[in-house]
Parts: sequence; structure tokens; C-alpha cells
Amino acid sequence: MIRRALSFACCLTFLFLTGFLFAQDKPLRPVHTFSIVAFDPATGEMGVAVQSHWFAVGGEVPWAEAGVGAVATQSFIDPSYGPLGLNLMRAGKSAPDALHGLLIADNACNVRQVAMVDTQGRVATFTGAKDVQPAGGIAGSSSGSATPIQCGGQPGGSMMMGKNYAVQANLMSNDKIWPAMSKAYESTKGDLAERILAALDAAQAAGGDVRGRQSAAILIVPAKSTGKPWQDYLFNLRVDDSVEPLKELRRLVTLQRAYIHMNAGDKAVELHDNARALREYGAAELLVPENAEMIYWHAVALANMGRVDDSLPLFRKVFAMDHNWVDLTPRLSQAGLLPEDKQLIQRIVAQAK
Repeated sequence: MIRRALSFACCLTFLFLTGFLFAQDKPLRPVHTFSIVAFDPATGEMGVAVQSHWFAVGGEVPWAEAGVGAVATQSFIDPSYGPLGLNLMRAGKSAPDALHGLLIADNACNVRQVAMVDTQGRVATFTGAKDVQPAGGIAGSSSGSATPIQCGGQPGGSMMMGKNYAVQANLMSNDKIWPAMSKAYESTKGDLAERILAALDAAQAAGGDVRGRQSAAILIVPAKSTGKPWQDYLFNLRVDDSVEPLKELRRLVTLQRAYIHMNAGDKAVELHDNARALREYGAAELLVPENAEMIYWHAVALANMGRVDDSLPLFRKVFAMDHNWVDLTPRLSQAGLLPEDKQLIQRIVAQAK
């Protein structure tokens, strides 16, 4: 036990010495409202999402790293809880231990609201005693008991621990927001993104932020890192300013799903798996049927497979949407993306007429 405490103290000391821990001199305004962190035990994916009546909330609240964990830091925000929490979890600390250690080192923890989840689904959420009310949170599968936290020798707030997800909210229109989020997350079917979005929608339906709405964000990472952090995002989407940020966020999630199918189709083409490629391209088009980009590259793939007759109706549809695709088509031969066959290119371009 002593060795564990010393190890944790050394880790925090390192963070202090690097000048990274709580560099913020004073808390900012309460710019953030309701959020969720979650772990999917079936896939190992972890995610965090948020909505707020504040500009570009996605730049500060959500943090996540594949193979490490996810963090939401809000209320009178100290953004350093994000990278510091991930650093501690990367070093082997559980999400509750990481959050507890950062809170007791923060003399202003009584105005914070933070949640963390790790790769084993261990989760903790903290609501500061001086957060703007109504404010509170729920940790999944929790007994309902909360651990009091001291900061600066004064009552700081309470931390709840649980499994797989946590929801939290402050500056709300009523105290039904976070229970509605919890119920929606647990009752919704689908992948992690769908369940997280359902929680946000439920919060807004229950009344949401007392100030209204402006921005939203979702960040989801896979179970394991590729070693290339810039690639380790399944969803990394932000709506910085909108009258309907959650509706726009859902639209972007659908578009991202379509591009995931497109990328899988491109990969299948590289592997000469034509049947799978066409399935993936078709799935992308079903999600966003009026997206010219997806239709066009589906047509290009068909042409390269020798299925020119099947490709022509798709080219015709795209050319009717925007003539610039006609201008692009001859250039693809020069880049090796279509055969260097003048008759083929002329036949395709003729679909614009």
C-alpha cells in the first residue's frame, strides 16, 4: 500500500515539475454543461461526448486516447484534467485513482466537474460542491454512494465510481437531466456512438442547459492503439456553433459512418476483393444517397472493374449534380485512377450530355 502511494505521489510530482499540472491561475466561467464518458465492453471502444451553450465546446471538454481512456472535464473548466488524466491512466492508474489524485491536488476542485473511464470500464464522475446548480452525475452500475473529496482543506464535492459509463451535468434547467441520460444510454441499442448520442438527446429532451445550446462534440477511440495517434479515432467530430448542435452532430456521425464504408471499399479494391468493395460503396450510398463524392468513386470503382455499363448511370447522376466532376474525370487517367483509354473516358464524359 505504501509503495502504491509513493508511486502515485511520484507520478504527480513529475507532473508538477513539468509545469503541466493545473497551470490555470483561476477558474473560468462555467462554460460546459452535460457530457458522457463510456466504455463498450463488447468492442473495447471508449468515447466521450458533450453539448453546451458555449462556443467550440469540443476543443476543451472531450479527451480520449486508444488503449488508455477517456475524460470529460467541465463546469469551471481546467482543461489540464484531460491530458493529465490520460497520462496517469497510461502509467497504469485506474480512472477512479487518476481522478481522485488530480482532485486532491487541485485547490479549486470544488468548482470542477470531471469524469474518467479506462480500458477496463472502471469509471468515476465528480461534481464540485460549488458547481452551478442543478448539477450532478451518475456512474453506471454504482451503488449510489459517493466519496467526499477535500480540496484546499475544504469540502470539495463528491466522487461516484462505477462501471462502463458516467453522465454528468451542471448549469441545467432541472435535476432530471443526468438521470435521463443514464436511462437513455442503458436502454438504447446499437454501437457506442449511437448510445452516446441517445444520452445527449435525452438530456436535451429533458430540458438541457438553462442557457440554451450552441456546440457539441463526440470523440470515440478503438480498444487498441495503432501506434499512430492521429489515426486512432473512429469519430472525432465537432459542431462549434449551431442552433441545433445535436442534430448537426448526428448528421456528421452518419456522414462519418459513410466514409468509414468508403475507406473500407477502397481497401477492398486494393486487395482485389471486388465483391466486398461494392458492398461497402453501396452501404455508404445508402447512408448519404445525395452525396456526389460517394456516388462518383463508386462509379470509378465499377469502371475499373470492367463493369462500365453499371457505372454509367452513376456517372450520369453525379454529373447532373455538379459539372465539375466532368472536368475531373479525364485527369484520373493521368493519375492512374482510371484506365488510359480515350474511348472509355469519352463514353463516361458523354453522360454529362
